[in-house]
Amino acid sequence: MIPRAGGVIISAALALSVVASRCDAQAGAEPEHYRTEDYRAPTPAALRGAQVITTAQAEAIWRAKSGVFVDVMPHVARPANLPTGTIWREKQRLNIPGSTWLADTGYGELSAAVEGYLRQGLERITGGDRAKLLVIYCLRDCWMSWNVAKRAISWGYSNVAWYPEGTDGWQDAGLPLSEAAPAPPPGQ
Repeated sequence: MIPRAGGVIISAALALSVVASRCDAQAGAEPEHYRTEDYRAPTPAALRGAQVITTAQAEAIWRAKSGVFVDVMPHVARPANLPTGTIWREKQRLNIPGSTWLADTGYGELSAAVEGYLRQGLERITGGDRAKLLVIYCLRDCWMSWNVAKRAISWGYSNVAWYPEGTDGWQDAGLPLSEAAPAPPPGQ
């Protein structure tokens, strides 16, 4: 039989263990696979094969023009079935000036067309140089940039920087943003 004080200590230790494992999950232990749901949630602190950069580091790369910036935010297009005469106002996307917006490429599962769009977009902006520095971002607590950075690494890009603070961190630092439009699909 465990003395009462010992039982309390064991119970407290078990409770702390559960809390710690929940915190690890929220802090984002790096998963093996792409995130396929709940994209706006705390992200991992790391991504194997990528450097995780801060806003100050992203700014230094941007100012030195030593890498290419890739925005992967989804784009909300005009619904095809809107009734005639319906006014549609596209949501404005502000991103880091000089970025290429490869919209809708951060989902965990991609159609062949979207995967082709991402592959060809990365090929185009790097000039085929898989060692060129890619800075991949979207918003803070957004798994889409993590997914794209992970994909780029799996495709042989060797100099991938994941910027998890994205345009939220950039704006919080008082850095400039510019109006963006998604890069057109290949051949357009």
